[in-house]
Amino acid sequence: MSASAPPLRRLFHYARRHRRRIRAATTFSTLNKIFDIAPPLLIGVAVDVVVERDDSLLATWGIETLQAQLWSLAGLTLVIWMLESLFEYLHGVWWRNLAQTIQHELRIDAYSHVQRLELAYFEDQSSGELMSILNDDVNQLERFLDIGANEIIQVSTTVISIGTIFFILAPSIAWLAFLPIPIILWGSFRFQRRIAPRYADVREKVGELNSRLANNLGGITTIKSFTREAYEADRVADDSTSYQASNRRAIRLSSAFSPLIRMAIVIGFTFTLVFGGLQVGEGRLDVGAYSVMVFLTQRLLWPLTRLGETFDLYQRAMASTNRILDLLDLEPKIESGTQELPATGVAGHIEFDRVTFHYRRGTPVLEAVDIDIAPGETTAFVGPTGSGKTTIVKLLLRLYDVVGGSIRLDGHDLRDLRTDDLRRAVGLVSQDVFLFHGTVVENIAYGRPGAGRDEIVAAARAAEAHDFIVDLPDGYETVVGERGQKLSGGQRQRISIARAVLKDPPIFIFDEATSAVDNETEAAIQRSIERLSVDRTTIVIAHRLSTIRNAERIYVIDSGRVVEAGTHRELVDHDGIYRSLWLVQTGEAVEHHRHTG
Repeated sequence: MSASAPPLRRLFHYARRHRRRIRAATTFSTLNKIFDIAPPLLIGVAVDVVVERDDSLLATWGIETLQAQLWSLAGLTLVIWMLESLFEYLHGVWWRNLAQTIQHELRIDAYSHVQRLELAYFEDQSSGELMSILNDDVNQLERFLDIGANEIIQVSTTVISIGTIFFILAPSIAWLAFLPIPIILWGSFRFQRRIAPRYADVREKVGELNSRLANNLGGITTIKSFTREAYEADRVADDSTSYQASNRRAIRLSSAFSPLIRMAIVIGFTFTLVFGGLQVGEGRLDVGAYSVMVFLTQRLLWPLTRLGETFDLYQRAMASTNRILDLLDLEPKIESGTQELPATGVAGHIEFDRVTFHYRRGTPVLEAVDIDIAPGETTAFVGPTGSGKTTIVKLLLRLYDVVGGSIRLDGHDLRDLRTDDLRRAVGLVSQDVFLFHGTVVENIAYGRPGAGRDEIVAAARAAEAHDFIVDLPDGYETVVGERGQKLSGGQRQRISIARAVLKDPPIFIFDEATSAVDNETEAAIQRSIERLSVDRTTIVIAHRLSTIRNAERIYVIDSGRVVEAGTHRELVDHDGIYRSLWLVQTGEAVEHHRHTG
């Protein structure tokens, strides 16, 4: 459905699978209100019985004695109150369960959809804003479905039911009770139009606040190390103040609604009280009917005072609905192909054919790049920071799509392959290791949740992680903390390698896996890479050239182009970028300068 459609219509379209449950809940709300309106009718009948006695309405139905009429009214009252209580229970259960169900489905659908969006979306979107949508906005919608939907149905039922009764009892004065309703409705819709942008602003401000909080909690170490606690507290206070001010603007308007509505209500009640009483005095209206109208006028108009709160809930919910459904309407820019790629059948021959790529329109990050990665061999990429090395990895995993040219795996264009199959065929060990809050076992087995303990330990041994793991307080059951903060950088890196080893993919990618570790850890990781790369296509991106000196082929990337290619010995013998990097890292460039200076 179009994003320009009214939010309530978009919500009903989303919840169309629950139409039967919505109809049932609506029926229970309607019946509850009908039986709730009945007691004032019984009061009118009771007054009629006491005043008219043998000429009362019940007497005309064959119930002649006063005692029989009163006991009949008592029995009827009991039945009506029982039915009213039953339907109150049913509408409460059905609406609340429906609210919980839609809340759950919206959150899961929105989260699942977010996971399918391309990586570029997350680089442009703050995590706090997404958290606000997935949590706060979904909860706001749940509150409306839990309370507001029933309120709207019951107010509508009240107006229709009581209106019908009034025009049956006293059509000449019934319109007086309804006199304020056009004013109330006009005021409600005018209120709705004015309050809607204010609540949209409230949702935007809370998203900004959540973004700030999430960002600061994620960077708490940096904040502490630079002693910027007071500065960040002030920035959070500024965002919170903006959120508070936005809420105040909405509250100022919404709080004025109910008092104004009350003033309109008293007009209808007063006219009914006075003109109805005059008609009773003139003998044109029964006392019982007058009693019913006085009682029901209050029942008719008083619920309208809650329209302000109901519209408040409604507008907050609709602002949230638009944000949630706008997120669900985002189309992933990277669509999976349809061709299957069984992992057991992957040889690992990768070809970059005139590949061009840029993140945004402008200077290409890669330009007309040709690369041939032989199956079963180790291929390395080196070059200055920002030259495009990591972009090659992102393109190979189809986290982005090429702008020009193509990338082929075993002769198949990556865009034709099922994305899940492609990524299952690749084991990535990144410089920025992400460990989940959980145990060491859970993190190693992340790619293969059903792996046995022996397989997990074997993977840890292959990554040279087993020895330090068993020395942890709880061994493999040690909780690593959020993002693995309880472990050192080298320990996190080796667990990351173990995770990739257990996945057992035909293609390994090590993206700067040794850039932030000490010499001992680098040596351990290098031994792991050498063991794992046997008869397996391995791609290594490194700043430390000692890590890749044994690679069968090395590509030197500079400014998005392949400027050199060859073995370590060939590139060292050639007077180019690689040779310069090697001389700097081995110290030979310094020695050469001393001897020639």
